Amino acid sequence: MTTPESPRLIVADIVWTGTGDVFEPGVIELDGGRIVAVSAVTGPRPVGPDVVDLGASLVMPGLVNTHAHTPMSLMRGVAEGHSLLTMEGFLAVLRTREAHLTPELVPASVAVSCADFIRHGITAFADQYFYADRIAPVVLESGLRAALAWGIVELGDDTARARELAAATAFAESMQGASDIVRGWLGPHAYFVDNTPEAMVAELEAATRLGAGLHVHFSTSSEEDDWCREHTATSSLEQLVAMGMLEVPTILAHCNTVPVDELPLLAGTRASIAVIPSVAMQSGVPAAPVRAALDAGVNVSLGSDNVCNNTGVDLFEEMRTLGKLAAFTSQVPNEVTPAEILGIATVNGHRALGGAEGDGMLQAGAIADLIAIPLAEVGRGPRGAQSLEAALVYGTSGASVSSSLVGGSWIMRDRRVLTLDVDAAIAQQQRDYDILISRMAAATGEQHGRV
Repeated sequence: MTTPESPRLIVADIVWTGTGDVFEPGVIELDGGRIVAVSAVTGPRPVGPDVVDLGASLVMPGLVNTHAHTPMSLMRGVAEGHSLLTMEGFLAVLRTREAHLTPELVPASVAVSCADFIRHGITAFADQYFYADRIAPVVLESGLRAALAWGIVELGDDTARARELAAATAFAESMQGASDIVRGWLGPHAYFVDNTPEAMVAELEAATRLGAGLHVHFSTSSEEDDWCREHTATSSLEQLVAMGMLEVPTILAHCNTVPVDELPLLAGTRASIAVIPSVAMQSGVPAAPVRAALDAGVNVSLGSDNVCNNTGVDLFEEMRTLGKLAAFTSQVPNEVTPAEILGIATVNGHRALGGAEGDGMLQAGAIADLIAIPLAEVGRGPRGAQSLEAALVYGTSGASVSSSLVGGSWIMRDRRVLTLDVDAAIAQQQRDYDILISRMAAATGEQHGRV
């Protein structure tokens, strides 16, 4: 049986809206990539050629991954035993490989990552990496919603700064009006630590002029604060506010060591913090202060980081880990509630990407990005004993997502990715990796020969 590529009505046994409403069964009316109405089915279930009835499934907003590096699936697993949140790990593990990475080795790994996102219920993401001009065509093909930032890595090199800033700006300019769902941003690697104040001023000017955002690693350690206190006698957050860096949409990734008493500086700005609980645990760094940030009025979102530094891209697992880690570190059970965690992974994520008010919820006027999960794969206790939100956070896997819709169009049905040739991408990724390793080996041989 075929289903319409862009259905008018979607029916399911449970519709979890994210607004506080749950309809059992429920129906979602769509038009032009947006939601027209969401309501309970009060009579016979609708039928017709433009109706998709998902039966014994739960439909909910798609998840938003606000910190990812899609090309890095090419190097999945290479960081075991290292922390990429330190400059030592970044240089020793990543830069030794990235030194031999060229643009043609990027697209297949982006496709592998995008397929992984789709299979795990992610419908929108924020990416930060160089060669974004080779990332964008694959993301457009995937059908995912995205903010793609060209990573700007300086490492104290004036030539690299000028080259990468020019490339990032040109990319963001090229994406102006190119797509309704994929936008171009700028991606400073790390303020103060790897992006000089001079570069930051130029990045802010470009983002402001283009109506783009900035995507940066922040407070993975105390390095930013150490630099700022030595050179400016202020903290890094105080410097960002003074420089106006938070007046454009900004994703501050990780924020594991951000001082809790300075979190109010972020409230009311256009900055969001993107937390990655699994990476904090695997890297042996403090947990991001999620409860304190929420209480301070900061927009908190969720990310996966790269699969060199994480075990995967399952944001259901990240939600579960966030809740457990927050309780463990605070010694307060349920310190961040399941409903709050779901909001972090949906509506807060769209807010971080610069989305419209209400995006990330199933309600009239919001974008039609949603996912479906078979009810048999939602580990829920007896009704009345466990909330549906708790079952989604603590009893559901991203691998259980069966269908995904972005902008009103299917990108996955019955666990089959519709927009990408996944098998071909995986095969090409292996060939690309073999090329990368051969280049590294040749370079090592040349160095030994010179010695």
